[in-house]
Amino acid sequence: MESLPSQQKSGKNSGAFSYERLPSMKPLCARQVHLDFHTSEHIPGIGARFRRRQFQQALQAGHVNSITLFAKCHHGWSYYPTKVGNPHPHLQRNLLQAQLQACHEIGVRAPIYLTLGWSAYDAAQHPDWIVRQRDGTPGVMSVDPNAKPTDRRPDFSWTFLCPGTPYRDLVLAQTAEICRDFDVDGLFYDICAWPACWCPSCRAGMQAAGLNPELESDAQRYKILTWQRIMADIQQILRQHHPAATLFFNGTANLYGTEYHQWDTHFELEDLPTTWGGYNKFPIRAKLYAQQAKPFLAMSGKFHTAWGEFGGFKHPDALRYEAAAMIAWGARCSIGDQLHPSGEMDPETYRNIGQAYAYAKQLEPYGLDGQPAASLGLWLCGQEPHDQGTANILLEKQIDFAIVDPAGDLSRYDTIILTGAPCLTPADAARLNAYVKNGGGLIVVGESALDAERGRVLVDIGAQWVGPAQFENDYLVAKPELADGLVSTPFLNYTAAIRTKPARGTRVLATIREPFFNRTYAQYCSHQNTPNQLRDAPHPGITQKGRVLFMAHALGAMYYAHGARLHRDLFLRCLARIHQHPIVATTMPSCGRINLVHQPAKQRYVAHLLYAPPLQRGRCLVIEDLVPLLDVPVRLSVPEKIKKAYLAPSRKALTLRRQAPGVAIVIPKLVCHQAVVFEY
Repeated sequence: MESLPSQQKSGKNSGAFSYERLPSMKPLCARQVHLDFHTSEHIPGIGARFRRRQFQQALQAGHVNSITLFAKCHHGWSYYPTKVGNPHPHLQRNLLQAQLQACHEIGVRAPIYLTLGWSAYDAAQHPDWIVRQRDGTPGVMSVDPNAKPTDRRPDFSWTFLCPGTPYRDLVLAQTAEICRDFDVDGLFYDICAWPACWCPSCRAGMQAAGLNPELESDAQRYKILTWQRIMADIQQILRQHHPAATLFFNGTANLYGTEYHQWDTHFELEDLPTTWGGYNKFPIRAKLYAQQAKPFLAMSGKFHTAWGEFGGFKHPDALRYEAAAMIAWGARCSIGDQLHPSGEMDPETYRNIGQAYAYAKQLEPYGLDGQPAASLGLWLCGQEPHDQGTANILLEKQIDFAIVDPAGDLSRYDTIILTGAPCLTPADAARLNAYVKNGGGLIVVGESALDAERGRVLVDIGAQWVGPAQFENDYLVAKPELADGLVSTPFLNYTAAIRTKPARGTRVLATIREPFFNRTYAQYCSHQNTPNQLRDAPHPGITQKGRVLFMAHALGAMYYAHGARLHRDLFLRCLARIHQHPIVATTMPSCGRINLVHQPAKQRYVAHLLYAPPLQRGRCLVIEDLVPLLDVPVRLSVPEKIKKAYLAPSRKALTLRRQAPGVAIVIPKLVCHQAVVFEY
């Protein structure tokens, strides 16, 4: 079977990465705008109102130092006189060249955007280039093949194109044309690496590579091969003409898997917190990408909802919070905009962005290019409900954490959490057992350490595997060691616990009460779940052996789905038994966030604190009330001797108190964001 072009293999959690940054790569700018320009052929006067000085004034008002400009959009049109592709039929000028020159005149970087996975004109002209599902139907997003021409077209509705067809020749030819004809700072390719395809070209390619087109796993593997080939070819073309230019394939910076990362010079994390996953989605991804050698930036948008919203605005306060959060989590900033077809920049957009970026510019020295400093490690299992749910618990209680590299040095962590779904190889388990033997703390949640096929637990949790849950839900009774502040009577778990048998010497911290029966048409009770039996089940809910604590319920996934504070508080009480000496600690309301960055070259730690409660309005999360917090305490326990502490960027000195095992300060007032610098 044909091998992958690189030595890097796919994995659901590769943790921290060890890529080397290209020595000649241009540095990644920290205040970027992604200027969408997907423009219909039914709109006239494309670029007719572009004015160089007006364009430059908008960028300067926005404190922008990089802007992504369009060469080709999702409609399939190009915005320069291409001889390879198809210029927009109503293009008034070489818009790309004019924009590029305007940027370079004022020292603004300008990576060039090309669509890859979607191109409406090419799909219409070449049906043989379209991705096909296994049954031969087109691969589409939100497109109804039976819709009438007058029906409303759904939002985000496009047809996927396959780079395993002759479409790849067009992409490569246009790449070469752009590299020859323009001063390229970087290339940005959109809609990459999905979905799998069963078109005739891919079916033939799979068979030639020894793969079976009827197997989903083989089709997915061939998809990886196909995308890796075109990425490698694009990279080669770019390097021939512009060896220092940046290159990014949007869709490759995922939380799980590293199949395509070799061809990215940096990463852009497209999160859009208002409508795509909320404000807790970005921190976990940022913590993953902060641990590898390549720089990364975070994407949000100036709009109220998402891409393609003309005339939508966020309030400047929300943009300021988002930009501050990006820097706080170690990311450079990118805010999305969409240029009007006329080519004229919207001054209000750049006034709003400017308020955010003026603050971000002051923060850059205190947040970028540092190292995550947390001593609590989150070992991702590869399933979002477990991983994100556990992260949400930690974020809401301002418990700083890092993402564990399974192949890295585990000794840097005081405690490691396995989040809930099976995720360990025998080699992983051996390393974790050695880590615990050397004094490390371990929290095992749900099935994290389970090898169900062999009926055993891979790490020593002080219990043996008995079997899966027998009921759809159950109840927990916390013993006095955990019950402080919790209810003392049985409380509901929406998903039942797996069953284990504790070994001698293992301490039971919570017992389980099972329901009388599962709810069915044959037997049911009241409106929802069946009440609990009055005796404890033989399998426990929470146990502890030394510095290993086992929770039989998937509490992270339950919190992700149901958000019960009781489950969060239970998890935190369990964590406190093992992770007793965090490096940084504070006390804020649940929407408060903290991240600690170590900047060894500057001999300092920087704690970033954020507070802005998002409000759900319709389908959007809105940040509106920047409520001040007064007298916010921060404690820091690090090996170095801290000499002084001050606020950034104001540099206002703080009173430093020695408080074993570290130091403590108080932030007099926190509005939206505050950085605290601890120099040693």
